[in-house]
Amino acid sequence: MSDREIDQQLVERVQNGDKHAFDLLVAKYQRKLTRLLSQFIRDPAEVEDVAQEAFIKAYRALPSFRGDSAFYTWLYRIGINTAKNYLVSQGRKASTLQGVDTEEAENYEEGSVLRDMHTPESELMSKQIAQTVNKTLEQLPDELRTAIVLREIDGLSYDEIATIMECPIGTVRSRIFRAREAISEELRPLLGTSKDKRW
Repeated sequence: MSDREIDQQLVERVQNGDKHAFDLLVAKYQRKLTRLLSQFIRDPAEVEDVAQEAFIKAYRALPSFRGDSAFYTWLYRIGINTAKNYLVSQGRKASTLQGVDTEEAENYEEGSVLRDMHTPESELMSKQIAQTVNKTLEQLPDELRTAIVLREIDGLSYDEIATIMECPIGTVRSRIFRAREAISEELRPLLGTSKDKRW
């Protein structure tokens, strides 16, 4: 069975309600997508955020995925568009993304330029940031952890979170703010940011 056929089976499982199948797709493509995005976004923490956002968008759009192209091509197109939108929102140029051929996106893993950008230092920093965020999430009180996970990982609206958590929307906003503050406090030493800046 080819990679594309395996991916298609996993996609169909997700479309039929199997969330674990999407975890398998994320595990398979997270590293490749991160490498592709690091071509355009230099900060490893930003790359991780954009990659995560791309996976969230892909998950939400998966019911409409028809399989006309390979899953990875479709995912990388979402990733590139997400990176482009991110750069524009940050007031940075996204023109470097214009020349990317999503059909050849998988080949970026072998690119020598790409390998040069992924230094051991940047890999270590990414790993330390991820470990710090995960550790901080684990230590948060349940109501803060639930709110931030529903917002940042599941991508739910404040209204949806308020309904799920059975509390007012203002409480949801407060919990998410407090969770973000706790995470940014732990990241400050790693990122070298001052106390008046969140990231």
